Amino acid sequence: MTVKTILVQLNHKLATLDHLGKRLVLVLQDCLLEYMRKTFAFDHIRGVRDGDPMQFHSYDLHQQQQAYRLELKERISTDAQGVAASLGLQVSPKVELKMILDQIQAKLPQSTPLTVGGEVPVPKALDIEADED
Repeated sequence: MTVKTILVQLNHKLATLDHLGKRLVLVLQDCLLEYMRKTFAFDHIRGVRDGDPMQFHSYDLHQQQQAYRLELKERISTDAQGVAASLGLQVSPKVELKMILDQIQAKLPQSTPLTVGGEVPVPKALDIEADED
């Protein structure tokens, strides 16, 4: 679940970082990158391309005599659309506001007095005049 949270956060922030001309490097252990490849759609993310705003650097952690050693194993990169595709999201994050509001409205139960984009109905039982005193 943590990996999905990380990818969702990357998906939200990557377009902004790219717009600002910044790059993001996620440093992780090689076994975590392998888990991401098995769990999510990572087939399209291969190698490092110049200009990609997102890079994954995976490191191998192994014991060498009496110490542990980190060794760069692989570097791959992608853009915001690549991260979205790995989550199975639509490639274009631009969604019309009307579509979002329609989906929210459809999920509201009929008994909910709240409507999106309209007035909130007040039941007659709650419509009491204020005392002037």
